Amino acid sequence: MQKETRVTVKIPRPLYRRIQQVIENTGFSSPTEFIVYVLRDLMSEVESKEEKEFSPEELQAITQKLKNLGYL
Repeated sequence: MQKETRVTVKIPRPLYRRIQQVIENTGFSSPTEFIVYVLRDLMSEVESKEEKEFSPEELQAITQKLKNLGYL
């Protein structure tokens, strides 16, 4: 069994603080855990449609998610 490795991803501190507020009183133990959850969810959507082109609505939804995460 190969050990998982991790990398550091930098996000703006204000976004990190907002995530801290959002996850209060939830099942997430840290902002990192929440971010990994969101990215895995987004990637599973992308991978399930890997061979298809995105509709304008799908592109808009992905763009909005990335904006909400502070990447756009």
